[in-house]
Amino acid sequence: MTMPDQTDDMMGQVHAYREKVATYEALRQQIHSLLSAYGHDAEGMTPDDMARYRALARQRDEALNEMRWLEQKLLDEDAPGTL
Repeated sequence: MTMPDQTDDMMGQVHAYREKVATYEALRQQIHSLLSAYGHDAEGMTPDDMARYRALARQRDEALNEMRWLEQKLLDEDAPGTL
C-alpha cells in the first residue's frame, strides 16, 4: 500500500470511529432520558420501556465494543514501524 493509500485508509478509519462515537453518545443519551423518566429506577419501568431499555443497552454495548476495536486498530497502525 502506498503512503497516500495508507493515509486515506487511516482517515476512513478515523471517520468510522467518530461515527461510532456519535452513535454511542446518542444511545447513551436515549438511555439516560428513559431512565430519567423513571427517576433512574429501571425497576418501575413498564414492560415496553424495559424492552426498549434493554435493546438500547445492547446497541450501546455493541457500539462501545466496535469503538474499542476501531480504537485498537488505529493505535496498532499508528505504532512505530507500521507505516
